[in-house]
Amino acid sequence: MTVEVFKTNVNRRKYAKVLLTEIHKSFAGYRANFDLDDCDNILRVQCNHGAICAHTMILFLQRLGYRAEVLTD
Repeated sequence: MTVEVFKTNVNRRKYAKVLLTEIHKSFAGYRANFDLDDCDNILRVQCNHGAICAHTMILFLQRLGYRAEVLTD
């Protein structure tokens, strides 16, 4: 299992819900969730089969009008 964590500028639950629907439709095998209570508006993406391409996810969110960056430890 692979997990990638992103800092985002998503700040509303209704936007997060729409984005999660789009992520799940576009990326087979990915499970994603937002933690908007965290100061970094965290997006966690999990994949049970293979790796997560962080760059692809960042570009995907940018096309939808949002910013994201990989959150490092």
